[in-house]
Parts: sequence; structure tokens; C-alpha cells
Amino acid sequence: MSARSNDSRFRIQPFLEKWGVIVAFALLFAVSTWKQGFDFLNPENLRTLLNSNAPVGILAVGMTLVIVSSGIDLSVGSMVVLSAALGTTAMNSLIGNEWSEGSAVALGALVTLGAGLFAGAINGSLVVFGRIAPFIATLGGLAAFRSMALAIADAGEIRSQSSTLFGVLGRGGIPLAYESAPAVDATGEAAAPVFHGLLNGAGKPLTLPYSVIVFFAVAIVAQWFLSRARFGRQLVAVGANETAARYAGIPIAWVRFRVYAIMGLLAGVAGLVQSSRMNSVSTAQLGLGSELDAIAAVVIGGTSLRGGFGRVWGTVVGVLILGMITNILTISGVSPYWQGAVKGAVIVLAVLVQRGSRD
Repeated sequence: MSARSNDSRFRIQPFLEKWGVIVAFALLFAVSTWKQGFDFLNPENLRTLLNSNAPVGILAVGMTLVIVSSGIDLSVGSMVVLSAALGTTAMNSLIGNEWSEGSAVALGALVTLGAGLFAGAINGSLVVFGRIAPFIATLGGLAAFRSMALAIADAGEIRSQSSTLFGVLGRGGIPLAYESAPAVDATGEAAAPVFHGLLNGAGKPLTLPYSVIVFFAVAIVAQWFLSRARFGRQLVAVGANETAARYAGIPIAWVRFRVYAIMGLLAGVAGLVQSSRMNSVSTAQLGLGSELDAIAAVVIGGTSLRGGFGRVWGTVVGVLILGMITNILTISGVSPYWQGAVKGAVIVLAVLVQRGSRD
């Protein structure tokens, strides 16, 4: 290989490592726009793209922190369904006991988050105190947590008994338009409302979903912790070199335990968002395969699977890339059974790019 080709390789690899995810996002955005035209650029379609991928995005943010610590969590999808099943069951029980809907929904949400946190703490305990490899510990959680959820509902569906409030988080949002019209028209009849701003296909105000707001809020906080907070610096140090971190006085066991507990809490958040949107919990389907999507988004975003390096903003872009890939495959008529193969190929390609950039 010539010196010129070597120099070219050394220039390209750092660029791909830092900005490759942005380049991939721009290319996919251009392809989506070319194939769908204005339909893709329509604000309602972009809103749907964000809303449908928000739960996976929340999981991917937590997975970023876990992988930075040189760990892995294969149980996130099962934690999602278990926490949602427990929370919805608790809420229905309270409503059946004549609690007010608001109190029942609030306590059901707390049970969902608490169940996720507890499941994550179990994973952390197995890894830290049981000294079980993260892959094995969370593989056990993948099977056990979903099995518990299936047992709660006899492998069926748990339907929410909340008439309105429970669905607000998953289906509500902040309007991006405002109403402006006179109370009556020139003939004295009631005037039709006039909306200004972003509208949906029915001419009604488009909303920014609460689930998307939660996703971006979680991402912003996680990025701040990873880059600015003491815990984030400790997390990076543990993932980069555990021996050096121990000599530096970092409480490695406590750091690892906390990151798995945080992952469980975010799984509870994702479970709350998804069950709220559907107003039910399918114990056989909810969260199924979410671990693959979360890991794919993290790897695409540039986080090293070796640990010690990660960026939450890259993970957010990776989530959007996966969403656009699914969108492109769907409109191209590709069978959904093949979409998992495409995601697997994307993961392998992203790892190859990472390995090449660090050789």
C-alpha cells in the first residue's frame, strides 16, 4: 500500500469515527425525501417518526451508559413488559377499589417506574455482587422477567381501566398551533375555528408528543451526566480501564450497580410510555426485540462496545437512523420479516467501521 493511500486512510477513519453517524443520517434523510417527497417532509410524518421511536430511544440512552461502563443489558425488553404489566395491574386494582382515576394512574405509574428500577437493581446485584458476566446475568433476566409478565396475565393482554388519563402520556402532547377565530361570522352564526401553525392532515393542530419530550429530556440529562458530572467521568474511567479506576479510588462496584439500576428505571419509563400509548399491555409482544434496536442505535451512534467511550447525542441520531431505515424498507415493500436482518447487518457494519478506526 502506498504512502498516499495510507495517509488517505488515516484522514478518513477519524472523520468517520467522529462524524460518520451524521453523514449516514444525512444520506438516509436524502433517500427518504427522494422516495417519498413531501410526504416524508410533512411535519405530521416527522412527528410520527419521532413518536414511534421514542420508547426505543429511551432504552438506547440507558444502554449507552451501560455499554460505556463495558457492560451490556439484554433484558431491557423484558424489563419493559414486566414493569408495564405490574404498573397497569396495580392501577386497575386501585380503580376497581373505587380510587379516583387520577390517584390510581399516578400510583400505577410509580409502580411501573419502581418495578423497572428494582429489576435493574437485580441485574446490577448479579453483576457486581454475584460476579456474573453481564451477558449471562442479563440473558437470565431476558427470560425471567418476561416469564413473570406472562404469568401475571396468563400470556394475554392487560387492558387499562382508565378511561382518559392513562393515555395522556402516550397519546397527548403540546399543540404546535393556536386557534384564532371570531365567536360568530358576518351572519351571526358560530364561526369555524381558524388554526395558525403546524396542522395535521385533518386541519387540526399538530402536537409535540409528551413521549418525544420525555425522550429528549432523558437524552439531554444523560449527555450532561456523561460529559459533565462526576458519575459520568467515573463511568468512563471504569469502562476504559477498570484496574486504573480502582487505583484511582473509584468505587467500581457502586458505579456498575448504579448504571444497571438506571437502565432498569429507564426501562420502566419506556414501559409506561408504550403501555400508555396502547392503553394496554401485551405480555407476549411488548418490548420484544427492543434490546436489539437499543444496542443497534448505540453502536450506530459511535459508542465503543469495548467501553470507555460513548456519546448520547450519537445514540439519538442512531435511533432516528433506525427509524428511517424501517420507514424506507416499509415503503419499498420489503417484508417485515427481513427488517431484522437489515438491522443486524447495520450493527455489524457499524462495528467494522469502529474497529477499523481504532486499529
